[in-house]
Amino acid sequence: MEVDKVDVVSVALHAIYVFLPAYFANATPTIFGGGKPIDFNHNFIDGRRILGDNKTIRGFVSGVATGMAVGFLQEEPLRGAILSLGALTGDLFGAFFKRRLGLDPGAPLPIIDQLDFVAGALVFSANFFSIDTTAVFFIVVLTPFIHFFTNVVAYLLKLKSRPW
Repeated sequence: MEVDKVDVVSVALHAIYVFLPAYFANATPTIFGGGKPIDFNHNFIDGRRILGDNKTIRGFVSGVATGMAVGFLQEEPLRGAILSLGALTGDLFGAFFKRRLGLDPGAPLPIIDQLDFVAGALVFSANFFSIDTTAVFFIVVLTPFIHFFTNVVAYLLKLKSRPW
């Protein structure tokens, strides 16, 4: 059976569209973050910071608000809220994991850096709505490329100090 290339592109673009609240939520703290760290400068039982200085209350709130706004524009406010909250929670879990490995905030950790927010958004959304497995496949495969491209653009615009 031959797969129509137009159908594949259409499904991939639809998957990205559905996931836009998570993408925007994940990117927003780079622009609007800063301020008080979400872990209030506390250490975990291993003596390392829980999350680090890069995970801030303002970044989290602005990310969720932006993701919700994207969901509202898509006429799917609940989906926007759930995906954005899940994305930023997944990102926090990624930061927690990196601190346990002894990595500094901003240090690269391939795969985790690109997909922690995707995993969080998918886990949060599981009890509220379904995302087709084909769409999930495209999100997981395409997100590292999207993440790389947007990080390079943010670096060139001097919104990030590192291109990752």
